Amino acid sequence: MADSSTQTIVIAAPAERVAEVVADFGAYPEWADAFKQVEVLEEYEDGYASQVRFVIDAGVLADEYTLQYEYAEDLSRIEWHLVAPSKMQKAQRGSYDIAPAADGGTSVTYTLEVDLSITTIGMIRRKAEKRIMDTALKELKRRVESLPAG
Repeated sequence: MADSSTQTIVIAAPAERVAEVVADFGAYPEWADAFKQVEVLEEYEDGYASQVRFVIDAGVLADEYTLQYEYAEDLSRIEWHLVAPSKMQKAQRGSYDIAPAADGGTSVTYTLEVDLSITTIGMIRRKAEKRIMDTALKELKRRVESLPAG
């Protein structure tokens, strides 16, 4: 059975910059601790990645998998799904919803649904989920806000 989680964070930067960082997969290992290797396998004609291979080690969860990405034309939504089952996952679907916030920053909502191929104890599953969500939002916020304006 797949578990789904959603969290939102506000980042003090324009939506375009947030989307640029999310779509810059090759840079993930520079700012997201769990990502040990990221490789863009295929791109769309516009240069955005369509398939990306990840090697992660999130402590309690280590895996290698490929995701297929799709983008809203204005990059307000970036979504993905698992191309084929991996060692740890039967399925994965997720999205970043990126929208201007009232304070001039950007609201980012991260949704992730994962169906693990292994049975895990609830406590371990929650620990892995927290680490993934922290990477997806808190480390993203830190990365975007540390970039020079412009």
